[in-house]
Amino acid sequence: MRNQNTNILKATIKDIIVAFICIAIIFFTIYIVWGSEISLAISLVNKISIDTSKKVLEEVKLNSVTNKLESYPEYGTKYGTIKIDAINADLPLYYGDTLAILRNGVGQFSGGYFPGEGGTVVCMAHNSTKYLRELAKVTPGNKIIITTNYGEFTYEVFDTTIVPQTEMEALKIQNEEEMLVLYTCYPFNSIGHTTSRYITYSKLVDSKYF
Repeated sequence: MRNQNTNILKATIKDIIVAFICIAIIFFTIYIVWGSEISLAISLVNKISIDTSKKVLEEVKLNSVTNKLESYPEYGTKYGTIKIDAINADLPLYYGDTLAILRNGVGQFSGGYFPGEGGTVVCMAHNSTKYLRELAKVTPGNKIIITTNYGEFTYEVFDTTIVPQTEMEALKIQNEEEMLVLYTCYPFNSIGHTTSRYITYSKLVDSKYF
């Protein structure tokens, strides 16, 4: 009887191991085929609820004397677009950088400046094929254009780098000259959480005010 119980136990353990291996193979296959989509879906789980679809920026003006906006977009509002011809990207630009906002397009870090204010504009987006998966193809000399309802701002890329996600100094926030810092998660083909960021640095080369 004891031997019979032992054999049953061994068979059960064997079945569990086989089932575990089969499940692991299935999950691995799913990640290989739909890894980027699953990763994006997981990363977008966010407790902060922002309904960007109902927010419309009515009017924002730049004060030419103070070089500051006279009014600012509501957090979570789409207030412009960002265009990168080098990778055929024409994306909506939102004020804010929560995961809920990044689900809809490019987000702007609230700790930086707005286009036209003469400081560092910090923007980011997911590295999915829908957004900035091809950012590494943007090289020095390429142009990035931000268009808002108060002006169009053209930036020229002068440098790129890869840094740990914790290296906040890489954002280079300052108000001595206008520049655009645009980044995304790195590596581009990673599954799940990434610990590095791919960054492009651009300087303002042209501006047109509406």
